[in-house]
Parts: sequence; structure tokens; C-alpha cells
Amino acid sequence: MTSRFHRRAFARTLAGSLSVLALADFPRSELCGQDRSAQTLPPLNRFPRMMQEFLVERVAEAHGRSVRAKELLQTRGDAERYVQSVRDRIALCFGPYPEKTDLDARVTGVIERDQYRVEKIIFDSRPNFPVTANLYLPKRPGKVPAVVGTCGHSANGKAAEAYQSFAQGLARLGYACLIYDPIGQGERLQYMVSKNGHVQSKYGVGVREHIQAGNQQFLVGDFLGMWRAWDGIRALDYLLTREEVDPQHVGVTGNSGGGTMTTWLCGVESRWTMAAPACFVTTFLHNAENELPADTEQCPPKALALGLEHEDFLAAMAPKPIVILTKERDFFDVRGGEEAFKRLKRLYTLLGKPDNIALHTGPTEHGYSIENREAMYAWFNRITGVSDAEREPEIVIETDETLQCTPSGQIASAQTATVFSMTRDKALLLQKQRGQVDSGQLPKLIQQVLNVAPNLPNDPPDYRILRNIGNRKYSRPANTTYAVETEAGVFALSYMLTDAPRYSRPPQDARPAVLYVAHRSSDQELRDEDWLRKLITDRPETPVFACDVRGIGEALPNTCGLNSFDDP
Repeated sequence: MTSRFHRRAFARTLAGSLSVLALADFPRSELCGQDRSAQTLPPLNRFPRMMQEFLVERVAEAHGRSVRAKELLQTRGDAERYVQSVRDRIALCFGPYPEKTDLDARVTGVIERDQYRVEKIIFDSRPNFPVTANLYLPKRPGKVPAVVGTCGHSANGKAAEAYQSFAQGLARLGYACLIYDPIGQGERLQYMVSKNGHVQSKYGVGVREHIQAGNQQFLVGDFLGMWRAWDGIRALDYLLTREEVDPQHVGVTGNSGGGTMTTWLCGVESRWTMAAPACFVTTFLHNAENELPADTEQCPPKALALGLEHEDFLAAMAPKPIVILTKERDFFDVRGGEEAFKRLKRLYTLLGKPDNIALHTGPTEHGYSIENREAMYAWFNRITGVSDAEREPEIVIETDETLQCTPSGQIASAQTATVFSMTRDKALLLQKQRGQVDSGQLPKLIQQVLNVAPNLPNDPPDYRILRNIGNRKYSRPANTTYAVETEAGVFALSYMLTDAPRYSRPPQDARPAVLYVAHRSSDQELRDEDWLRKLITDRPETPVFACDVRGIGEALPNTCGLNSFDDP
């Protein structure tokens, strides 16, 4: 815990009437005579599986509804209506879409190679929000099929070896391929700092920047996955401005985080004629059961509530041709990919195009390795007829600097917008639009936002009285832990600090009490936070409670760590 975190204590009576004592931004002082051995005690964590199993149960229920809906499809008409329904539901997750504005595309350099050329492209997916990209163009006459390439979580974005390889391989086979840097990667860092004369990300490239930006966006009603998908949509817009491109054959492919984007793009953009998502498609349920970490763009808002699974984003494109590329040793569970394919095969069969959906499983671990790249080439070649090659052409890997679109290697400047600056601007606009909120209406508004029942029961919820764990070095010599069941299988852990051991329910007399809601761990903060220790010792006659809400402290999942707010 550091002084930058806000702390608040709340005083209330045990009878339930509420008065609030807010204690915010307390400075962190030196430990005033505190037993320093208290700092060495690990935080209590007696319910480490609670949130994991609660999540799995909820996801399993949603997954079951999704599967049953597809099992009910019996006719071509049923299948067509289902495809339209998933398109409509996906729009509720990702929409509303922003207005398309001037791409302001510019070519900053050209690399000439034997069979192809690479143009260094910068375009604006939103006003003053530049995207750095490489356009690989085959040296052959006439119009050629084209592919948008989406990158996984590579620090160097489009210059990563696997991603260079598929873009260059496509060009050598006769395709145009536009591969662009994701937000927070390659030349598009959003949170830059200078260290030892070098520019680097303040939080960490890729996942960490995505989480930082995405969590802030949730507060203003935006979804980073849509922002990233929008970059892909605008990349397609740019491709279709090129005279070299055949608009009858435009595909999308990507691996890992790029497989995520390929999957989402199949659901939000109707102009694709073919797709090859790699190392992503499984099920939300397998990801939850397998304790798979994810960053913000991989979790579309309301997707589970709307009955959507991974395969539904591909179903939105049905019956156009798609190959699902999986790996036998991938952490994205190949069993989920097989299940998704099986359900899509049935859908495509009802639509009269059973051969337009395929599954390829490479033998190795996660990554866009050559066996999966060759499966992608073969699939696109079958559709376009541009080549009959069965193997990847010889690839020559370029240096990062050779492929850079900018002199410095970073596009952001004081003059360009960033995700953060646009989130800030939207927050200020929303603040202006809503004006002053009447304090009397605030509880109702909070209930609506948090989906909290407006009329809570007067009777206290059921609770457990847990076995006492002594010698925790709190400001009072004894404590009792109550596990309050807030819904089936979910507990809020509340400590009552006392002068003498207590093994029963709290006192029933109605008098003011202090309830401290922990930031990360009541157990740790009751020991480490000087301001909190002083608050307790200054009120010797006041009952003090400290609470760990679900997901922190006593219920911190053992699938993550104490600092996993920013790093899953």
C-alpha cells in the first residue's frame, strides 16, 4: 500500500441507520512504534477459489444457453435468422460505431524487394489518431486479392518475425497484405516515458497498456476491443482505396491477440470474403475453467449475457469461407476450437455451404508458426485461385528499423491524440452534459449503474463465524471474522476488532460503529496503515469492522497476485 491510494472509513450504527465519515488521501507516515514483525505476515486468504468457481458457474450457465440455442436450429431459415441475430447482438457489444472520417493516408517510405515492395503507411483511424502500417504489394500486373493482417501481443507489432513472415509470404504468393501496429505496440505506444535516453512504455507494451487504457475507457462507456477493431475496419477501408486491390477477395488473418481481432472483425465487418483466425478461437467457458488470463479487448461487454460464444463472431460471417487455426499445445484450449468448429459445421451445413468452414490444428505450441501459416495460404488460395503453392516461400526477415514508418520509431507526439487523451476528453464532455447531480438522487443512480436491488431486505444476510486466527498485530488484541453470504457461494469477509476474544454474533446494541472497506486486504491494511491504526486507537469505545469485498483480501483469487489489478 502506498499513499497514492484513497482510503475511506464509514461510520454507521449496528441498527442500520447510516452516517458517513469519509477519510480520504491520508498521508503515509512512518511506523510509529508499530511492531515491524506485523509487516512480515502474509495477508489472510481463506477463500482463494471463491471468485474463480463463482465465475466458472456463471460462464457455464451462459455457455449452456448459447449451445442450446444452436441445437434448436433445424432448417436453413432457422440458420439464416440465427446469423442475423448474432450480428444484431454483436452490435450491442461493440456499437455504436464511430463516424468514418478522413483517413489522411500518407506513404512515408518504400522498400523494394525482388518479388514485392513494402510501402510504409500512416493513416488516421479517428481524427488525429494515427495508425502505422506496412503494405506488402506483389510485383505483378492487374488487381490482386488482399488481406488485412492483425498482430498479436508482440512488443514490436508488425515487425515481429511471425507477422512479417505471413505478410511477406502472402505478398510472395500474389496477395496485397496490410499489417498494422495495434494500440500500445510497435510504433503506437500510448503511455511513453524516457528512460536512459530511450523511449519506452510507462506500464509495459501490449497487455499492460491495453489494460490501462481499457479500464479507463469502461468508465466512459467505451470498449478497447471496439477501438482496436475499428483500426482493422479502417485498414480495410484503406486497402479498398488502392487500385491494386481486387475488392471481390478481401480477407483477414491474425494470431493470438491478432486472432482475437480477426474473430471480432468477422463479427463487426460484413465486407470480408474470407478469414483465418489463429490461436484464439475456443470458448469463453474453457478460458474461464482453465484460469486463462485475458486483457481488456478479449472480454466484450455483455457478450455472455447476450448468449454469444467465440464461434458466434464467426457465425456472423456465415456462410463465407473461414478456417479456424488452432494448436495442439496452445493455452487456448484446442478442445474449445474443436467444439466451436463442430457447431459452425452444422450451421454452415444448414446454410448449404458445409465446405466453407474448416479446422486446422498445428502440432506445436502457441504462435503463428509455419504449419499454420501454410494452412492459411492454402485456404485463401483455394478461394482466390491466385496460387497453387503448398509451401511457404523463402522469407527474408527485415529489421524493425527498416519497417518503421516514423523516424523516431514512435508516432505519438504532443500534437497527436492518444487513447488516454480521448478518454479524458469524453469524460469531461460527459461531466458537462450531466451537470450537477442532486445528492438526493445519487444513491438511486449508483444503484442503477451497479445493478443493485433498490430495496434490500431488512433482515441481515446469513453469515458464518470463522475460526479465530490470533496474533495478527492489529490495533486491538482480538478479532472475529464473519463471512457474510451476499449471494449463493459468495461471501464478504468482515473483521470485528475487539478487546477480548468473541466467538459469537456481533453485539446487538445499536450504537455507532466504524466500517472500513479495504482497498486490497483488510488484514494487511489494519496492520500497515498508520492512519487507520490511529483512527481505531483514538476511538476505544467504538466498534470497528473491516471488510474485504469479493475478489480482494480474503477472497483474492489464487489465480492471480496481489498487484493483478493492472497485470492479469
